[in-house]
Amino acid sequence: MQARGRLCVGIAPHPALLAAWGLADDAAGLERFSLTVLEAVGEQVAALKPQVALFERHGSRGLAALERLLAEAADASVLTIADAKRGDIGSTMAAYADAWLRDGSALAADAVTLSPYLGYESLRPALELAGATGRGVFVLALTSNPEGASVQHAGGADSVARRIATAAAADNRAAADAGGLGSVGLVVGATVGSAIVDLGLDLAAVNGPLLAPGLGAQGATGADLAATFGPAYANVLAPSSREILRAGPDPAALRAAAGRTLAGLSG
Repeated sequence: MQARGRLCVGIAPHPALLAAWGLADDAAGLERFSLTVLEAVGEQVAALKPQVALFERHGSRGLAALERLLAEAADASVLTIADAKRGDIGSTMAAYADAWLRDGSALAADAVTLSPYLGYESLRPALELAGATGRGVFVLALTSNPEGASVQHAGGADSVARRIATAAAADNRAAADAGGLGSVGLVVGATVGSAIVDLGLDLAAVNGPLLAPGLGAQGATGADLAATFGPAYANVLAPSSREILRAGPDPAALRAAAGRTLAGLSG
């Protein structure tokens, strides 16, 4: 982010986008789509975020396409965030951690998104492995979808979202003492409006990166992000997918779209 700004480009090969690019809705089309995005904007933005479900829908061949994308991104020193939203308990959570965060795993990314709704501590295998391998996690904390409030806002002043943010801050404390960001980031929607303040979340104190989906096609602007996140804005990584991907398949057009989006992000 210091070198390239706060833009993260989502790799979201929806069937309609594949068709718009003139690609088949199959594993081969998926791979061509993904590698084109990597080639076009990989060196321009802070990270790429493949949406894992859109690879899984093509079965083992789709996952093989994801493996190739992750490997080629790593070879090109492009950071990747696997948007998998994994969450479970015990040995199953350890297996998810092993798949997405272990050195040598074919699916290893630089970070993975996690769901904490079996309890934040259920994520411990992934939190520990991320710290040990120099990778990171982004834990769902406060999302923009209307249904999310029924869980995340529950508890009022002691909301679920606030507890997740407090737990992440505790895990990042050693990094904060050393003057850096911790390996536990949060997912906080760019369009949550006043919810951060209303629920009393101190996102700056989390001292981790904040993945803020909602930029572009979902309605948020760079100015909205700065206003919503306030003192924590310095740690915000802003994903955008449709706004940029619909400019493809021409690599130059993708680069130009990413450049326009990046220019709209202040700081």
